[in-house]
Amino acid sequence: MAHDEPLYKSLIRDTTAYFAFVLLVTVLGPFQFGYHLSELNAPQDVITCKKVNSQSSALDGLPQCIPMNTTQFSVVTSIYTLGGLIGALGAGPSCNRYGRLFTMRITTVSFVLGSIIETFATNIGVLCLGRLVSGLGCGATIVVVPIYIAEVAPPKEKGLFGTFTQISICLGILIAQLLGYFLSKGNLWRIILAVSGALGLLQLAGLFLVPESPRWLAEHRSPQNARRILHRLRGHIADIDAEVKAWDIDATEDDISEEESLLSAAPGSHPAPTPKAASASINLWQAVKHPEYQPAIIAVVAIMSTQQLTGINSIVMYSVSLLSSLLPTTASLLIVAVSALNLVATIVFAPLSDKIGRKPCILISIAGMGTCAVLLALGLLFGIKILAAIATLVFVASFAFGLGPVPFMLANELVGPEAVGATQSCALAANWIATFLVSQFFPIVDKALGGQGKVYFIFAGFAAVLGSFIAYWVPETKGKSGVEEVWGKREARERID
Repeated sequence: MAHDEPLYKSLIRDTTAYFAFVLLVTVLGPFQFGYHLSELNAPQDVITCKKVNSQSSALDGLPQCIPMNTTQFSVVTSIYTLGGLIGALGAGPSCNRYGRLFTMRITTVSFVLGSIIETFATNIGVLCLGRLVSGLGCGATIVVVPIYIAEVAPPKEKGLFGTFTQISICLGILIAQLLGYFLSKGNLWRIILAVSGALGLLQLAGLFLVPESPRWLAEHRSPQNARRILHRLRGHIADIDAEVKAWDIDATEDDISEEESLLSAAPGSHPAPTPKAASASINLWQAVKHPEYQPAIIAVVAIMSTQQLTGINSIVMYSVSLLSSLLPTTASLLIVAVSALNLVATIVFAPLSDKIGRKPCILISIAGMGTCAVLLALGLLFGIKILAAIATLVFVASFAFGLGPVPFMLANELVGPEAVGATQSCALAANWIATFLVSQFFPIVDKALGGQGKVYFIFAGFAAVLGSFIAYWVPETKGKSGVEEVWGKREARERID
């Protein structure tokens, strides 16, 4: 039977070379998200002048380092999340109105500009500006890319390909940590910041060979073009009728006539939505107010907040300085190993959301992280090196099991297509706010508690409270045919006729 077909066989059948190319170019956006998250981690002491190389001179008038205390460095680190919040809030309306492809292209401009500003920064203000601009692009890309992937991925492997967002984030973190391990000296830290701009240019070029989402085109009066693109993504011999039918979009003769006129329109023109899509399109404020979408928004906000408030970015952003007192000679190398483990574990665990379900993956992940947070706190508090090291590794592996990849795909499964952009913006706005809280206040709270990892008891508490709420509130989406089936009786009670 079809549902018993091994995963590798369906992947070979459904994955064309063109789809693989599209996926590769697209996930460079989330790669940037992960890269910027951790780009300042390893070179922190070099950037802030705590480690100065007397043999290294200024580079073309650029200072070797920028003097900063702990609070100032926290601001430089966390202002990236402010840009991310703004980008996330703007990306939903943009990708609904102007298209997924247009929005992704705009994000690459932020990557390039932000990288240039960061690389040539001479003081805290300029470095903050560069981080803010980079954050704008990262906030937008982490909204639009999961939506785009969900709309171009083969339906049977949607969960698996949905994890590519998190896989690319993990790869970005790993590459940043690896470069930081080798380039955290003298002026070489600026190369770490410049790499992002080069990748941004590469992605921008690639995006001119990537098509618009066929589903978005179908909703915006381009049904023939949508089918043509879908055929190219699936292969010309593939039967796409069932997938097109699942869009539930009826193309009229007027739509086809308008599509033909748009083909001769000026470049940059954006097709208007079909009357059905236009009437159903939901903006951010409408989604928040409407009882039909409130349960889903609460669910994705809770999950996205949990993703950050359980402490993963304390490892991504501050782990080198956190562990250096306990492991002074191996902290940087350990974090490279942790980042590699994060990537490998995310890849290995990727099929699980389609096997055991989204919700079990998330709950097991939260339980593992909460337990490891307690063990990490005890290891740091009592100076037990092996416990701290193992707890850090298992903490990251637990994150990769579910809380890392699964949240990015849920907005597409908890609401109808008319509210996906708005719901994803809400989810990522919550994610960025939580990321800001961790990045800004983690070093401050850690210092206020006397260091020694006591702050991880707080992360364990968040895991217990938020995990319990998610277990109660969030429904399973695996194997459900639509929003009505996902929410069941609860949605029926909430829906306004």
